[in-house]
Amino acid sequence: MKKASRRKFIQQSAMTTTGLLLTYPTRLFSQTTETNMSSNIKSKGYAGKDKLGNLQLWNFERRPFGDNDVLIDIKYSGICHSDIHTIKGHWGPQHYPQVPGHEIAGIVTAVGKNVTKFKVGDKAGVGCMVNSCMQCDSCKKGEEHHCETTGMTGTYGSPEKSSPSGITQGGYSNNIVVNEHFAIKIPASMELKFAAPLLCAGITTYSPLMRVGMKKGDKIGVVGIGGLGHLAIKLAVSKGAEVYAFTTSESKLDDIRSFGAKEAIVVKGADDLKPWFGKLDFMISTVPYSYDMSNYISCVKPYGYFTQVGQPVNGELTINNFNMIFNRVNFNGSLIGGIPETQEVIDYCAKNKIYPQVQIIKAEEINDAWQQVVDKKARYRFVIDTTTI
Repeated sequence: MKKASRRKFIQQSAMTTTGLLLTYPTRLFSQTTETNMSSNIKSKGYAGKDKLGNLQLWNFERRPFGDNDVLIDIKYSGICHSDIHTIKGHWGPQHYPQVPGHEIAGIVTAVGKNVTKFKVGDKAGVGCMVNSCMQCDSCKKGEEHHCETTGMTGTYGSPEKSSPSGITQGGYSNNIVVNEHFAIKIPASMELKFAAPLLCAGITTYSPLMRVGMKKGDKIGVVGIGGLGHLAIKLAVSKGAEVYAFTTSESKLDDIRSFGAKEAIVVKGADDLKPWFGKLDFMISTVPYSYDMSNYISCVKPYGYFTQVGQPVNGELTINNFNMIFNRVNFNGSLIGGIPETQEVIDYCAKNKIYPQVQIIKAEEINDAWQQVVDKKARYRFVIDTTTI
């Protein structure tokens, strides 16, 4: 090859490589990264070191990347009251350090060789679980959260032999490795900051509303208007229901009406509930602490349903059975939803432009945000910009 020709070839090759890097930087990075995926994945996030719940920056490692896995570069992570309960040991002893967070939204940066659901550059999310047996009847029916053998593996705090820390670590971090089955496709039209809260708060309220067969014109009560409650209102309204919101915070009344509720009721005592006895078709409570619930239950029509999704300390609730035998209301609890139903609510919200009301915070503000959640000052979902970690 002549010198002039060789020089021209080198220049053209350099220009081509530069163009590829500009056009497909994530894809090239991913392919380079995949060659090193047999080792642990380095990560960093905010972890609870003990039950005092003061989160601190922690460098840790995630399990190696497998053939059926996706690696997600986390952009946003919602703050759920469950995170606070868990780290503070309200639901039982915990293993520390532990990174909470199960409302995760980000970008896929690498895919295993067997992955078909995602490609590099896709928007993806992770909700409250990252594994299950996938063999039992519940798992086969798309109800992985009710796995009958191993039980579901929670996104954080669950024992995991492959994890270097011995437990799963959550989304208050910069990345996550997850089996593609447990990753949710986020539509291109939806901003990641809005998608994150739907992966817990959204599915937790959507599932029981759908399971009860809610239809247009039904009178739906929502108790507790926070991160979950405000989405319950929006979802029920979008289905044509008349929503009656019950809150102890008078400062939320204007917001509640803006979410579409037909009426907002401030509850200061049992007498405020009596006019509503037997008036509602269904009621969902998102209150995460023990409260005087029997009078709320009585607001539902006889043989209707009352579903408790908020989980109090140690799961303890008190129900007055004298009330129950006279109101004849069916009481139940509900967890989240399976992967198919979680995908359903994401797609539904994207199509109908149903978005949570979020407050974006930097990672250094997490501890202050937790206190505001406890003090009922969140309006209405704190979402961490994880690029600030």
